[in-house]
Amino acid sequence: MILSASRRTDLPAFYSDWLFRRLVEGYALVRNPINLRQVSRIALSPDTVDCIVFWTKNPAPMMDKLDAIRRMGYEFYFQLTLNPYNGKIERFLPEKNLLLKAFRRLSREIGRERIVWRYDPVILTGELTPEWHRRAFRRLCEQIGDSTEECIFSFVDRYRKNGGRASELTREITPEKMEEVASGFAETALRHGIALKTCCEAIDLSRYGIGRARCIDQNRIERLACCPIQGAKDRNQRPGCGCIQSIDIGAYDTCRHGCLYCYACAGDEAVRKRVENHDPLSPLLTGPLLESDRVTNRKTASLKKEQLTLL
Repeated sequence: MILSASRRTDLPAFYSDWLFRRLVEGYALVRNPINLRQVSRIALSPDTVDCIVFWTKNPAPMMDKLDAIRRMGYEFYFQLTLNPYNGKIERFLPEKNLLLKAFRRLSREIGRERIVWRYDPVILTGELTPEWHRRAFRRLCEQIGDSTEECIFSFVDRYRKNGGRASELTREITPEKMEEVASGFAETALRHGIALKTCCEAIDLSRYGIGRARCIDQNRIERLACCPIQGAKDRNQRPGCGCIQSIDIGAYDTCRHGCLYCYACAGDEAVRKRVENHDPLSPLLTGPLLESDRVTNRKTASLKKEQLTLL
């Protein structure tokens, strides 16, 4: 199986101790975000987990654990978001220079092939124009272009959770504006040898050499694992998603970055309540296991085709 850690929250930034303990103990409990009384027990043995995909805006708290995770037998790579926005939009992130240093250090320690840079989402306002983004993308490429081999971007979407607090940031973006951004990104990415892809976008930008992303990417996983896997398309994601199936062990309303565009948090008060209920020793990320909960073992298995060998 592929372990997603996590689309729902930033486990490496805020819960790296919990995550590492789950790997050591070999399992996690995950509450169903729709049916809250349903809890899955996820086995996390290296024999079962073919690859871990870490999603984060700040990998620094996780870095001192990566060697141990590799020695335990886990393969992994990072979806690492680094945007040019200030503290008015990404309210509680560390200073940008610290995030840049963490990006470069992570690349040195694990290799650029294990880092997918996310410039995500692209937000357009009266101030954040296509030209502003083109310049910002150039500046970031100059600083981290040799630390990654792929960049994924997408344009901001309005979700139920972010619509109220970010109405100006999530207004509709025209195809013409999208192409203006994309053409500039493509020129810069080509100069830096970075493959450029979009995530879940209906617009076809292939004329600029921009492909469609697979964030949980079968090809990348096979390359890292040196073994083919039998991956199936993840039907639970948005239309246009190219990811293969994975199991996510995160929880909504637990990320403390406070980004105005966030789809995974309902607001500061919801996050505060759930963070208060976090116990790093618990198999659940947040909240206690209740007598009324129904715990079932989630069926998991390796996806590797052991009889084949990749050249």
